[in-house]
Amino acid sequence: MTKKFLSLIVALIITTATLTACNNDQNGNEQTTIEFMHSSVEQERLAVINKLVEKFEKENPGIKIKQVPVEEDSYNTKIVTLASAGELPEVIEVGQDYAKVMDKDQLIDKDSVKKVIDEAGESNFYEGALKLMKTEDGKSYTGLPISGWVQGIWYNKKMLQSKGFEEPENWNEVMEIAKAFTDQGNKKYGIALPTAESGFSEQAFSQFALSNKANVLEANGDLNLNTPAMEESLTYYKELSQYTMPGSNDVTEVKDAFMNETVPMTVYSTYILPSVFEEGNAENIGFAIPNKKEKAVFGTTSALTISSGLDDTNKKAAEKFLAFMAEPENMTEWVLMSPGGAQPVSKKVTENKEYQSNEVVNAFGDLSAEIADSFNDIQVFGLVDDKNYLKMGDITSSGVIPKMINEVTVGKKEVESELKQAEKEIKEVLK
Repeated sequence: MTKKFLSLIVALIITTATLTACNNDQNGNEQTTIEFMHSSVEQERLAVINKLVEKFEKENPGIKIKQVPVEEDSYNTKIVTLASAGELPEVIEVGQDYAKVMDKDQLIDKDSVKKVIDEAGESNFYEGALKLMKTEDGKSYTGLPISGWVQGIWYNKKMLQSKGFEEPENWNEVMEIAKAFTDQGNKKYGIALPTAESGFSEQAFSQFALSNKANVLEANGDLNLNTPAMEESLTYYKELSQYTMPGSNDVTEVKDAFMNETVPMTVYSTYILPSVFEEGNAENIGFAIPNKKEKAVFGTTSALTISSGLDDTNKKAAEKFLAFMAEPENMTEWVLMSPGGAQPVSKKVTENKEYQSNEVVNAFGDLSAEIADSFNDIQVFGLVDDKNYLKMGDITSSGVIPKMINEVTVGKKEVESELKQAEKEIKEVLK
């Protein structure tokens, strides 16, 4: 986006906000209306958000919230369209990756976001959740974390016990279990591992690489892909893929293999938990984190952000709404729209009685707290020493890393040559 075009967008946003900031309610009282864009279009989720909005408006009679629900598949495109027309909603639900795009295009009021987080108390959030929303300079945030999910190695306790294994604590133990359970003749395998040319493969591989202290970028932001640590990590992932199902495995194949007990272990997000609960198997699932030199959990954060260019009236209204959503009881309601899958990003939600007593959360017992705590071990490619580099978004969008993973696992190509090729392609992307 050019600076000239960006300036036009900001100017349009300011003009629109000034014209629409205030109106009168039926009693003649001045009222500010702000828009809230989110991706919860399902009736059950809308009912929860409607309840939260109603509660907010009752506590803040001078502010009206107009919801803008948008389907997830067209969500990011809608943001671009609205920004181009100068009609960007004041409050927007956004994921960590797209928040980087919006930040790069100067569409986020980072000062307002930080103000809300400071008032809510940074120490009340899990460190990893805040890191994911950090700006590139490490001084502010692109959104208020409201929920998230984490990814790790899920294992079937009974299946592991049948061969004398307990929870795998490091790379070697994961490999040992995978080998022990693989019986290709009977279509049984040791671990369900993503190998397709997809974002899921990049996410899964990143956990192993980062646990070996292999990041894509250095502390100064320079490309750091072709290193001994990264080569060791990709070599391990390639070997581990010998004990997964043949072909290019993606989300559906990986989940199904674990649920039907084709494998005793899988790499997946917490969104596997609702299915495990429905099967009545909550007590039989465990959660392990890839560990070589340190633990590394892949995770994502859903956040609420405030758009830039608002006048003072609308900005203050947006800040009030974010502050309201940052209150533990309200954040708990949001998380429990998808219990088990969505995870708390605030310690106060984890401690909340309503959260703890939820049927799904309660069914997993101590595992729920263990998963929430794992937010403190979150690491992602491009996040280095609290600096969340925007260029990582371009690298991920290019698809170079998933292609590399697919080539060495399914394509059986050499790790060293594919690392060199990927490095060359990423350099072109970053020019």
